[in-house]
Amino acid sequence: MKKFIAAVAIAALGLVGFAATAQAAPSGKVQVGVLSCEVDPGFGFLVGSDKGVTCWFKPNHGGKSEQYQGSIKKLGIDVGFTSHEKLVWLVFAATKDAWQKHALAGNYVGASHEVTIGLGLGGNWLIGGSHQSFALQPWSIQGQVGLNWSLTWTALSLN
Repeated sequence: MKKFIAAVAIAALGLVGFAATAQAAPSGKVQVGVLSCEVDPGFGFLVGSDKGVTCWFKPNHGGKSEQYQGSIKKLGIDVGFTSHEKLVWLVFAATKDAWQKHALAGNYVGASHEVTIGLGLGGNWLIGGSHQSFALQPWSIQGQVGLNWSLTWTALSLN
């Protein structure tokens, strides 16, 4: 099972790497790092779900990684169960030196879609954050293990 979970994580990270080369940075922004989130296991309850997340920001140019706690809430069609789920975003700022401690704390909103039959993939198109100083790449690739299908409005909150 651990090898299966590792394969999901590797597939998600590989897809994010591929997508990063295919999409340009937001206008006037520089990539400053990567935000990776692990989502708590749980059920989708037909009209939505609410799961905890633990995230880590890893700066591009060294420096100490930061941890965030929060939640991801979905409203829409969300049916099934996921036991392991990983989300990854590229993080952008106005300059490469603009980073301040816990600058990613805030709220992000958008849409999500995922399909899981054993091993699954999904995408999250989210924008927002605190003080409009930093931007998450508007979409992420995710990998998960379970049996689930969802098409939802999504809110991510990071503390």
